[in-house]
Amino acid sequence: MFANMAILAIPVTSTGLAQRAVRIVPGLLLCLAITGVAFALQGLEARLFGRAWLEALVLAILLGAAVRTVWNPGPLCAEGIHFSGKTVLEIAVVLLGATVDARAISAAGGVLLIGIVALVVLAIAGSYGLGRLFRLPHRMAALIACGNAICGNSAIAAVAPVIGAEGEDVAAAISFTAILGIAVVLGLPFADSVLHLSNRGYGIVAGLTVYAVPQVLAATAPVSALAVQVGTLVKLVRVLMLGPVVTILALIARSTQHSGPGAARASLPPLAHMIPWFIVGFLLLVAARSLGLTPKPLAAPASSAADFLTIVSMAALGLGVDVRALAGAGPRASVVVTLSLAMISALALLLVRSFRVA
Repeated sequence: MFANMAILAIPVTSTGLAQRAVRIVPGLLLCLAITGVAFALQGLEARLFGRAWLEALVLAILLGAAVRTVWNPGPLCAEGIHFSGKTVLEIAVVLLGATVDARAISAAGGVLLIGIVALVVLAIAGSYGLGRLFRLPHRMAALIACGNAICGNSAIAAVAPVIGAEGEDVAAAISFTAILGIAVVLGLPFADSVLHLSNRGYGIVAGLTVYAVPQVLAATAPVSALAVQVGTLVKLVRVLMLGPVVTILALIARSTQHSGPGAARASLPPLAHMIPWFIVGFLLLVAARSLGLTPKPLAAPASSAADFLTIVSMAALGLGVDVRALAGAGPRASVVVTLSLAMISALALLLVRSFRVA
């Protein structure tokens, strides 16, 4: 009986996976098409101007946003776009770990680690203070502060249930991190020509200012491989700060809530939600490479695969940008988010230039 049940369960599971794969295909094909056009435009730039001023990574974002502006792909492509923007992105980050040798970029490790932790703490405090100064509600100010200081949407999603944030506040904060995050990815490589940073220094600044781990790849890839590696490691340290921050906020929320049998209590999210699987995968591959367990010839194909998958995910990221959402979040919130990002950028530059971590 149980054997028959097990046999019957296999086709159901397989059918479910097949159905999901079919739902993913249209959106994934759309992202791949945009990626192909981005590569074609990059090649055309190189032929006309001698070099590609806009890399395929950036072009994929711009093309995706342009498509989203004139046409909403709708439910048919939604699951594939989400898959491309999340799972494909995470696989790219994991593969990048096989190209990183931590020993080669750890000269100022201790000072840099302390600097990253200090910057996150100062950024949360300063951003929250800006929010309250502009009379944003407490929860909205906290969401913006944690999102800007740590990892954008992921931090907002993790912090929201802990502090009891309303859906409207979460939606507004996420819309700003999505739009402003794209602006940072596009603008930071151009700002490097003014800042005159070393490759390592640029990677540190990018890792400290860009919202999401995969966006760091897009912001640093036009500069150098070293900038990509340093920026990703710095960003991952920021992401790992999410666990302690969420824990502290939950403890604060519990201590300030009224006691009683009917009182709600802030709960800690599962550890897996605070430390995503792809970060663990990335760190494991970094450790394997640093310990000499990964063959060196694998680094080049892993890097190429990570670059291609990142461009596909950037197309999906562009397709998810709705510029009109910016107007719905309110002028005060937009000012606070922008000033917060400017403050974090200034702190990052101060760390790089004053403490000689680059």
